[in-house]
Amino acid sequence: MFVDTSKEVRDPDVSAIAALDEPTRRRLYDLVVRQPAPVSRDEAAAALGLARQTAAFHLDRLADESLLDVVYERRSGRSGPGAGRPAKLYRRSAKQVAVTLPDRRYELAGRLLAQAVEESDATGEPVREVLHRKAEELGMQLGEQNQTDVYDLLERYGFEPRREGDAIVLANCPFHALAQAHTQTVCGMNLHLMRGVLDGVGEAGLEACLAPRPGQCCVRLQPAA
Repeated sequence: MFVDTSKEVRDPDVSAIAALDEPTRRRLYDLVVRQPAPVSRDEAAAALGLARQTAAFHLDRLADESLLDVVYERRSGRSGPGAGRPAKLYRRSAKQVAVTLPDRRYELAGRLLAQAVEESDATGEPVREVLHRKAEELGMQLGEQNQTDVYDLLERYGFEPRREGDAIVLANCPFHALAQAHTQTVCGMNLHLMRGVLDGVGEAGLEACLAPRPGQCCVRLQPAA
């Protein structure tokens, strides 16, 4: 019997991009990010010929999705009693939003590789050894910060885990393009990342090993010897 093991977890990046699918909201977003200074509700409404209430609704929705930041400023330039209430203004958020299907985590890989190169250059330790250590440390941090079942954690980070008897296979490689071009380096990094994850969540019943298969991640989590 088919069992759906997926969980209805709200992906904030997917939700943010979906919010921009509404035409008026997208026009407001484009307006705000093109301005050199924060924009008020009145300014946005006037620029696009919208009712102030409509502009406010969509601007607040964009802020709720972390696509815009909200700041408060007194436009009069005065302060103290009689200066009036600060205006609610909107500006581009510093948050970066990206969605890829299947899930990819190239930023994570890039950060690990950059750290390894820098530390190797500073200490003389072989870069591959540093990369493996950094990957294991990061995996442990992820496991400790997300005290949950390892299966759930792997789902959250895009590995698409599948149970195969007592083992867990990873149907998706979040570093796919890098692994295709630099297999030994990236698969070794991923192996140590998974070892750290298992340690971080306290999963002593599984061990990570290299077991590459076509169309899957190179790492497999199998019962510990």
